[in-house]
Amino acid sequence: MTLYHTSTIEIRKPDLLHSRPRLDFGIGFYLTPLREQAERYGERFIRRGETAILNTYLLDDERTDCFHKIFSAYDGEWLDFVTACRKGLPHKAYDILEGGIADDQVFDTVDLYFSGVYTREQALDKLQYKKPNHQICITSQYALDKYLHFQSSKEL
Repeated sequence: MTLYHTSTIEIRKPDLLHSRPRLDFGIGFYLTPLREQAERYGERFIRRGETAILNTYLLDDERTDCFHKIFSAYDGEWLDFVTACRKGLPHKAYDILEGGIADDQVFDTVDLYFSGVYTREQALDKLQYKKPNHQICITSQYALDKYLHFQSSKEL
């Protein structure tokens, strides 16, 4: 599977040391199979006057020794998981997580739930109309080293 990661630098060998905590799926290396989504993400670097580099990788299809979780919708399971990760709480150890992104519109709903303005039911009602973007988060260095292979980089 071809995946993309946009940054201000070329990243030939991703590592978890440079990951930020309290993201959707916690600490990990975030990618997307959607090139257009990765290019749109690069626009935020360009607006700040920085260089945007689109890094391309191949992820092996056979990963039998990895724990992989797929969230197929913005549902209660996704909401609970993202909320816990954004609070910095530990979660079940997965090597690879896959699912929707809490982009600006989705994050507003998650944030209102997080702060107690929305109940869980209200947040889920709002989220059911959102079409998920797609992210893959590799949370173990073992999986990064063994299954993700750098292909190329290109300045946007």
